Amino acid sequence: MRGGTSKGVFFHGDVLPAAGAARDRLLLRVIGSPDPYGKQIDGLGGATSSTSKVVIVSKSQRPDCDVDYLFGAVAIDAPVVDWSGNCGNLVAAVGPFAIGEGLVRAEADGVAIVRIWQVNTARKIVAHVPVRQGAVIETGEFRLDGVAFPGAEIKLDFLDPGGADDGEGGMMFPTGRMVDEFDVPGLGCVRATLICAGNPMVFVEAKSLGLTGAELEPAVNPHRALLDRCEAIRARGAVVMGLAASAAEATANRPATPKLALVAAPLGYTAAGGKGVSAAEIDLNVRTLSMGRLHHAIPGTSAIAIAAAAAIPGTLVQQTLGRDLGVKEIRIGHPSGVITSTVETRRRQGEWFVARATISRSARRLMEGWVTVPADEIEAAAVDDQRVASRVE
Repeated sequence: MRGGTSKGVFFHGDVLPAAGAARDRLLLRVIGSPDPYGKQIDGLGGATSSTSKVVIVSKSQRPDCDVDYLFGAVAIDAPVVDWSGNCGNLVAAVGPFAIGEGLVRAEADGVAIVRIWQVNTARKIVAHVPVRQGAVIETGEFRLDGVAFPGAEIKLDFLDPGGADDGEGGMMFPTGRMVDEFDVPGLGCVRATLICAGNPMVFVEAKSLGLTGAELEPAVNPHRALLDRCEAIRARGAVVMGLAASAAEATANRPATPKLALVAAPLGYTAAGGKGVSAAEIDLNVRTLSMGRLHHAIPGTSAIAIAAAAAIPGTLVQQTLGRDLGVKEIRIGHPSGVITSTVETRRRQGEWFVARATISRSARRLMEGWVTVPADEIEAAAVDDQRVASRVE
């Protein structure tokens, strides 16, 4: 299924091995990783961070939710499935999947409410899915920069998305500071805002890396030295946030989170699809690194974290914005165009938190059927049949 500017292989939870090495090995083979050539030719992955993804959906055991949604970011050239974070794009496809597969019943025309428990981050998301006679509506006039075709708008409400992924709230700012300064080997002192909102994020100024913040993929991804500097900052940020014991561990075992975002003041540019973006129609330029490379658009969870950080005084994002966010709606310029994100920030026991964050996405079922993997891989994963006994989208 496509969800937002990502696509992934969706599974029912009861057809896969239990969580662990066997399940990871099977899913890696489905996607086609690890691939030293970086193409995922022998699997269903698309050789980018936006297309090398798996989703597991199950009927929820929680009384306040309809389905449980577990997301895995599959590394392309390493045997790693990173379960540490959420995909805010693919969550747009979870509601349609749940309705289409009979996990949630939608009876009336209009908008079906699907209550989703996001397992990775222990947070609740409410999807507003347009339906007609109980079936998901996929076509419409809603356009999402980074997606070629219009679709039906799906609004997503992320409830209390800030804090650690422990289900207990945690701190949105793990260090208790709006701006941190830490040493990165080979780079010296780096100023950053470290925040957990949607996903853990590390924000730095684009100019600190010699960038304008208006770059597209060709200006960043071919440059190994630049990507290595970005990864060094991200990995060190993970350590400061308490997410990894060392930078090496963050790089090897936690490539998906925290994500690194480069922020800059508005600057006009021509987006990847040829659309002109003027400085007047955006509040910030943001470029996000995902799985070691510049994202072609923007992760949905990054849009949430950006809006949260922009709404809270003293953060590097708010300083770059240069003003009070006011209505708490922010227009973010990214490599494929513009996205609007809205947040409701409040204080709780003296700490900032996000009560709700809202973004709009679209989603579509791309295919359904069987995915096959070699028999020895099935046996190694303790699955009895020579095909994965599931329907996948």
